[in-house]
Amino acid sequence: MTGEDRLHRLVAGILLAVLAGPGAFAQAPMPGASKEPIEIVADLLTVEQNRQVAIFSGNVQAIQGEMTLSADRLEVFYAEGAGGGAAATGVGQGTQITRIEAEGNVKVANPSDTAAGDRGVYDVAAQTIHLEGNVVLTSGSNVVRGAELDVDLQRNLSTVRGGAGGAGQRVRALFVPDADGS
Repeated sequence: MTGEDRLHRLVAGILLAVLAGPGAFAQAPMPGASKEPIEIVADLLTVEQNRQVAIFSGNVQAIQGEMTLSADRLEVFYAEGAGGGAAATGVGQGTQITRIEAEGNVKVANPSDTAAGDRGVYDVAAQTIHLEGNVVLTSGSNVVRGAELDVDLQRNLSTVRGGAGGAGQRVRALFVPDADGS
Protein backbone atom coordinates (compact mmCIF):
# COMPACT_ATOMS: atom_id res chain seq x y z
CA MET A 1 0.00 0.00 0.00
CA THR A 2 1.41 3.39 -0.96
CA GLY A 3 1.77 6.33 1.42
CA GLU A 4 -1.03 8.13 -0.41
CA ASP A 5 -3.32 5.11 0.03
CA ARG A 6 -2.49 5.02 3.75
CA LEU A 7 -3.23 8.75 4.06
CA HIS A 8 -6.61 8.39 2.36
CA ARG A 9 -7.45 5.31 4.43
CA LEU A 10 -6.45 7.07 7.64
CA VAL A 11 -8.37 10.27 6.90
CA ALA A 12 -11.41 8.47 5.49
CA GLY A 13 -11.41 6.01 8.39
CA ILE A 14 -11.23 8.77 10.95
CA LEU A 15 -13.91 10.79 9.21
CA LEU A 16 -16.34 7.95 8.76
CA ALA A 17 -15.61 6.34 12.11
CA VAL A 18 -14.78 9.34 14.28
CA LEU A 19 -16.49 12.32 12.68
CA ALA A 20 -19.67 10.38 12.20
CA GLY A 21 -20.25 11.59 15.75
CA PRO A 22 -20.98 15.16 14.64
CA GLY A 23 -23.06 13.74 11.79
CA ALA A 24 -25.13 11.90 14.34
CA PHE A 25 -25.51 15.10 16.38
CA ALA A 26 -26.84 16.79 13.25
CA GLN A 27 -29.27 13.96 12.50
CA ALA A 28 -27.98 13.91 8.94
CA PRO A 29 -28.19 10.70 6.90
CA MET A 30 -24.47 9.94 6.99
CA PRO A 31 -22.76 6.56 6.85
CA GLY A 32 -22.10 5.26 10.33
CA ALA A 33 -24.41 7.75 12.05
CA SER A 34 -25.63 6.15 15.23
CA LYS A 35 -29.21 5.98 16.47
CA GLU A 36 -27.97 5.88 20.08
CA PRO A 37 -28.96 8.70 22.44
CA ILE A 38 -26.66 11.70 22.78
CA GLU A 39 -25.69 13.11 26.14
CA ILE A 40 -24.16 16.58 26.25
CA VAL A 41 -22.54 17.66 29.51
CA ALA A 42 -21.26 21.22 30.06
CA ASP A 43 -20.85 23.83 32.77
CA LEU A 44 -23.41 26.11 31.11
CA LEU A 45 -26.15 25.94 28.47
CA THR A 46 -27.57 29.10 26.94
CA VAL A 47 -30.31 28.97 24.30
CA GLU A 48 -30.66 32.11 22.17
CA GLN A 49 -34.03 31.64 20.47
CA ASN A 50 -33.70 34.79 18.33
CA ARG A 51 -30.43 33.49 16.84
CA GLN A 52 -31.64 29.87 16.91
CA VAL A 53 -28.53 28.61 18.66
CA ALA A 54 -27.86 26.50 21.73
CA ILE A 55 -24.48 27.30 23.29
CA PHE A 56 -22.78 24.78 25.55
CA SER A 57 -19.70 26.10 27.32
CA GLY A 58 -17.16 24.94 29.87
CA ASN A 59 -15.71 21.44 29.63
CA VAL A 60 -18.23 20.34 26.99
CA GLN A 61 -18.53 16.63 26.30
CA ALA A 62 -21.02 15.19 23.83
CA ILE A 63 -21.19 11.41 24.12
CA GLN A 64 -22.94 8.95 21.84
CA GLY A 65 -22.10 5.31 22.36
CA GLU A 66 -18.31 4.99 22.12
CA MET A 67 -18.03 8.37 20.36
CA THR A 68 -17.03 11.52 22.27
CA LEU A 69 -16.78 15.13 21.12
CA SER A 70 -15.10 17.45 23.61
CA ALA A 71 -14.45 21.19 23.37
CA ASP A 72 -14.37 24.33 25.46
CA ARG A 73 -17.47 25.62 23.66
CA LEU A 74 -20.05 24.05 21.36
CA GLU A 75 -22.61 26.05 19.39
CA VAL A 76 -25.49 24.12 17.86
CA PHE A 77 -27.42 26.15 15.24
CA TYR A 78 -30.92 25.00 14.39
CA ALA A 79 -33.92 25.87 12.25
CA GLU A 80 -37.58 25.39 13.02
CA GLY A 81 -39.45 22.98 10.80
CA ALA A 82 -39.52 19.35 9.82
CA GLY A 83 -36.88 17.07 11.15
CA GLY A 84 -35.98 14.92 14.07
CA GLY A 85 -36.30 16.14 17.61
CA ALA A 86 -33.37 17.89 19.19
CA ALA A 87 -34.28 17.61 22.84
CA ALA A 88 -30.65 16.98 23.78
CA THR A 89 -29.82 20.54 22.70
CA GLY A 90 -32.59 22.10 24.71
CA VAL A 91 -34.30 23.40 21.57
CA GLY A 92 -37.23 20.99 21.64
CA GLN A 93 -38.98 18.82 19.10
CA GLY A 94 -39.54 19.79 15.45
CA THR A 95 -36.14 21.39 14.88
CA GLN A 96 -33.35 20.57 12.46
CA ILE A 97 -29.72 21.14 13.35
CA THR A 98 -28.04 23.12 10.55
CA ARG A 99 -24.50 23.71 11.79
CA ILE A 100 -22.27 22.79 14.71
CA GLU A 101 -19.28 24.91 15.71
CA ALA A 102 -16.78 23.67 18.28
CA GLU A 103 -14.07 25.90 19.72
CA GLY A 104 -11.09 25.34 21.98
CA ASN A 105 -9.40 21.98 22.50
CA VAL A 106 -11.70 20.26 20.01
CA LYS A 107 -11.36 16.49 20.05
CA VAL A 108 -13.54 13.82 18.47
CA ALA A 109 -12.66 10.29 19.49
CA ASN A 110 -13.70 6.68 19.51
CA PRO A 111 -11.67 3.92 21.22
CA SER A 112 -9.13 3.68 18.37
CA ASP A 113 -9.19 6.99 16.43
CA THR A 114 -9.07 10.71 17.19
CA ALA A 115 -9.30 14.00 15.33
CA ALA A 116 -8.21 17.12 17.20
CA GLY A 117 -7.78 20.82 16.48
CA ASP A 118 -8.41 24.28 17.86
CA ARG A 119 -11.74 24.86 16.06
CA GLY A 120 -14.18 22.81 14.02
CA VAL A 121 -17.30 23.46 11.95
CA TYR A 122 -19.77 20.90 10.64
CA ASP A 123 -22.15 22.31 8.00
CA VAL A 124 -25.05 19.89 7.72
CA ALA A 125 -26.52 21.20 4.44
CA ALA A 126 -23.16 21.36 2.66
CA GLN A 127 -22.11 18.05 4.25
CA THR A 128 -18.68 19.51 5.04
CA ILE A 129 -16.39 19.43 8.05
CA HIS A 130 -13.61 21.96 8.59
CA LEU A 131 -11.08 21.51 11.40
CA GLU A 132 -8.33 24.06 11.89
CA GLY A 133 -5.46 24.94 14.16
CA ASN A 134 -2.96 22.28 15.18
CA VAL A 135 -4.89 19.49 13.48
CA VAL A 136 -3.87 15.99 14.54
CA LEU A 137 -5.50 12.83 13.20
CA THR A 138 -4.59 9.50 14.78
CA SER A 139 -5.61 5.97 13.97
CA GLY A 140 -3.74 3.38 15.96
CA SER A 141 -0.05 4.27 15.54
CA ASN A 142 -0.65 6.32 12.38
CA VAL A 143 -0.60 10.12 12.75
CA VAL A 144 -1.29 12.99 10.33
CA ARG A 145 -0.60 16.60 11.39
CA GLY A 146 -1.46 19.82 9.60
CA ALA A 147 -2.91 23.28 9.99
CA GLU A 148 -6.33 22.52 8.45
CA LEU A 149 -8.54 19.60 7.50
CA ASP A 150 -11.41 19.92 5.04
CA VAL A 151 -13.81 17.05 4.47
CA ASP A 152 -16.48 16.90 1.79
CA LEU A 153 -18.72 14.04 2.89
CA GLN A 154 -20.73 14.03 -0.36
CA ARG A 155 -17.65 13.64 -2.54
CA ASN A 156 -15.76 11.46 -0.02
CA LEU A 157 -12.84 13.88 -0.30
CA SER A 158 -10.46 14.84 2.52
CA THR A 159 -7.69 17.43 2.34
CA VAL A 160 -5.08 18.18 4.99
CA ARG A 161 -3.15 21.44 4.53
CA GLY A 162 -0.03 22.85 6.11
CA GLY A 163 -0.03 26.48 7.11
CA ALA A 164 1.75 29.37 5.44
CA GLY A 165 5.36 29.75 6.46
CA GLY A 166 8.42 27.61 7.01
CA ALA A 167 9.08 23.89 7.05
CA GLY A 168 7.32 23.49 10.41
CA GLN A 169 4.00 24.32 8.74
CA ARG A 170 4.00 21.42 6.29
CA VAL A 171 1.68 18.42 6.44
CA ARG A 172 3.36 15.58 8.31
CA ALA A 173 2.22 11.97 8.17
CA LEU A 174 3.62 8.94 9.99
CA PHE A 175 2.36 5.54 8.88
CA VAL A 176 3.34 2.49 10.88
CA PRO A 177 3.04 -0.81 8.98
CA ASP A 178 0.85 -3.48 10.50
CA ALA A 179 2.59 -6.54 11.89
CA ASP A 180 1.80 -8.36 8.61
CA GLY A 181 3.60 -5.60 6.65
CA SER A 182 0.50 -4.03 5.06
